Amino acid sequence: MERDSQLELYESVAARLKEAHTRVRSLQVPEGVRMALSRKLLVVTAAAKHDLKDAATRLDRLMKDLDEGRFPEDD
Repeated sequence: MERDSQLELYESVAARLKEAHTRVRSLQVPEGVRMALSRKLLVVTAAAKHDLKDAATRLDRLMKDLDEGRFPEDD
């Protein structure tokens, strides 16, 4: 049973990561901001390999920031 819930969480995180990547690519922001967001997505992707629940939490936070228009500073 736990394996099924882990698989569902994995599928959910994977689908949401795909959506997040699409959203970041389509943003009309300076390239430095886009790169910072891409780095955050890479961190979430790497976290998913080791701690799926942590990755889901990080992704929730990133998606909320995107929804609310909070972006990292341009480097």
